[in-house]
Amino acid sequence: MNHFAHQTAAERYTKDRPYFHPLVIERIRALLKLDGRVPVAIDVGCGTGMSTISLAEIATSIIGADISPAMLSQAPTHPRIRYVETAAESLPFDDHSADLMTVFIAFHWLDRTRFLAEARRILRPTGTLVICHHGFIGQMKGNPDFRRWCDDIYYPRYPNPPRNKQPLEDADARHHGFTLAGKERYTYDKVYTPEEFIRQQNTHSNVIAKVEEGTEKLKEIYEWSLETVRPFFLAPIATFPFGGEIWYLQPLAS
Repeated sequence: MNHFAHQTAAERYTKDRPYFHPLVIERIRALLKLDGRVPVAIDVGCGTGMSTISLAEIATSIIGADISPAMLSQAPTHPRIRYVETAAESLPFDDHSADLMTVFIAFHWLDRTRFLAEARRILRPTGTLVICHHGFIGQMKGNPDFRRWCDDIYYPRYPNPPRNKQPLEDADARHHGFTLAGKERYTYDKVYTPEEFIRQQNTHSNVIAKVEEGTEKLKEIYEWSLETVRPFFLAPIATFPFGGEIWYLQPLAS
């Protein structure tokens, strides 16, 4: 099931997902020691183009690729970006045609074997595949009791759909023709009102699954989530840490 194929989900994603991508772009720039822009970058699983637009800082020509036309309909236009509707496992790009390939928050949904074969085919020998994971850490700064909302109240009712969360180690990467050249973690904080926090939560696949299955209406989910989270806000706003991990893979010599 593609949890991001629906127009209403795509619209919520554009409006309420945190735009953390420039932070990761600066990490990429530093690790790859980029003085300028790489000639060609492909952003796989680009969704609404938040990650794609951020690549304009480090790439001259950029392609955003996603299987969901609803998500692509929300993507911003840019003179150096074009978007392609395609599955990540069968990308319509020439062999050795890209210097950089990125996957932001989508790798856990992909068929790893098929996608990594495509990435290996499309990247130039000197290219890099960057896989970025991102998520809500489940904490509220200054209030350790907030964890109870996550563990005992919210996620038991709205569990995350299954996905492949296995880490990619160097041995796995080598099996697919890559070497794991680097791995690093990142964190940042977001300040939300209760309403803003729940709107952000409603962009996630656990809520989308419930809505699109028809088991609950979005308005009902929003109202219940807001009612249950309000008591955990000790002030009109609260600070939440977000973060994830970045993997850097480079093709092995043929």
